[in-house]
Amino acid sequence: MLLAESRMKTNKSVAIVQSNYIPWRGYFDLIRAVDEFILFDDMQYTRRDWRNRNKIKTPSGLMWLTIPVETKGKFCQSIKDTQISDAYWMKRHWESIVHNYARSRYFREYRALFEEIYLNCNERFLSQINYRFLTAICDILKINTKISWSMDYHLVDGKTERLVELCRQAGATEYLSGPSARGYIDESLFESAGITLRYVDYSGYPEYDQLYPPFDHRVSIIDLIFNVGTDALKYMLDL
Repeated sequence: MLLAESRMKTNKSVAIVQSNYIPWRGYFDLIRAVDEFILFDDMQYTRRDWRNRNKIKTPSGLMWLTIPVETKGKFCQSIKDTQISDAYWMKRHWESIVHNYARSRYFREYRALFEEIYLNCNERFLSQINYRFLTAICDILKINTKISWSMDYHLVDGKTERLVELCRQAGATEYLSGPSARGYIDESLFESAGITLRYVDYSGYPEYDQLYPPFDHRVSIIDLIFNVGTDALKYMLDL
C-alpha cells in the first residue's frame, strides 16, 4: 500500500506551449489539467498568430486586439526576445474592452482588476506581458498550476527531442499535447523515455450567455469571465 502511494506521488503531468495573449478557455483548461505548464518561448515568433493577439466580441462581430511588436529585420527572433513597438497599446486595448463589455453581467465586478493589469503594464517584452495576463487570469479562475519557462531548462535540438527532454528535466511521467501536434510528434520518442503521451480533446464546450449573438467559441477567456463571473469553470472542460 505504501509503495503504491509512493508511486502515485511521483506522477507528474506537463504541457509545453508558447505563451499567448489573453487566450481562449481551452488554453486555460490545458493549464489546469497539468502539474506544470511550460511556456515554450524559446520558439520562433510567428506573425499573425496568437502570440500577440486575440479576439473579443463586439456588436459588429469579432474584433482583434493586437499588441504591436517589433518585427522589421527580426524574422527569426524568438518569442522571448520580441519587444513591444508601441508603449500605449494597453490603453487602446482597455478602451476597446470597456466599450464592448461594459454591459456584460460581471464586468463591474472585474473592472478594477483588469484595469490595473492593463494600465499598469510596463513590460517591454511580449513574453512578460503574456505571463502577466496568464497568471492574473489563473488567479481569477483559481488555477494553481506551476507556470515555468523553457528558458529555465537546458534545450536540445529536434522538435520532439526537445519536448521529451523538457519533460524529462521537469520530472514528467505524462505529457499533454494539443491535438494539432499529432502531425509532427514522434510518439516513439516519448515511449522510449517512459513518458505517457496524451492528446487533449477540445470538443464539447458548452455555450454560455454571451453578448452580441450569435454565440462564438473563438474568443478570449475574458469574454467568459465578464459574462459568467465565478461560474466560469462550469463552462470549461476537465481534459
